Amino acid sequence: MKAPDAKNVKGFDHITYEPLRYDENEMLERSRDYFDWLNKRRSVREFSNKPVPKEIIENIILSASTAPSGAHKQPWTFCAISNASLKSSLRKAAEIEEKLGYEVRMSDRWKEDLAHLGTDMYKPFIENAPWIIVAFKRVYEIDEDGSRHNNYYVNESVGIACGMMISAIHNAGLVTLTHTPSPMNFLAKLLDRPANERAFILFPVGYAEDNAYVPKLDRKSIDQVCHFYE
Repeated sequence: MKAPDAKNVKGFDHITYEPLRYDENEMLERSRDYFDWLNKRRSVREFSNKPVPKEIIENIILSASTAPSGAHKQPWTFCAISNASLKSSLRKAAEIEEKLGYEVRMSDRWKEDLAHLGTDMYKPFIENAPWIIVAFKRVYEIDEDGSRHNNYYVNESVGIACGMMISAIHNAGLVTLTHTPSPMNFLAKLLDRPANERAFILFPVGYAEDNAYVPKLDRKSIDQVCHFYE
């Protein structure tokens, strides 16, 4: 018997969920193919300035916004920047913080751990990439009357959304990296964000430059990242 299309649960409307279903052989093949595809993803620092249509960026952000969140509060704002002057200002402000980080804030051990990745205080990708997406977490909401109410599991929710964004960027045939200058207050100031928003991650988004290089890395094996209890 077919379930009704909708029903009331504790006073709220619910709709019928229609899951995707595959046989086990197809599930295995799909899971293997998805891993093989996602394993080709890399953080790229060398960007082409080739334009990316705005609609693609919109779809990437909408994909990220399908993430689960505490009490379905969706506590995120994504700011997408293509304006060259604003990107230049973002780079200058980011490099000020990065210079302090590399010269004052970061321990020698931290810098040693980063050395094989080839990173430094200079962030040309902020200007070179056609788009910058800054993910902001919404710590609380502000009602029209000015009153505040909490969001829940904000870091976890926004972190999941950002992970889904990275996958969506890869799916579109584009590249990105996660940039988290510390502190990140300059991003809210330059983008004129409200007091309830805190910068979380900056993503340059675009095409990889021709002949771009990435570090030669190995990912941990299943035995290193997982324990099964059977």
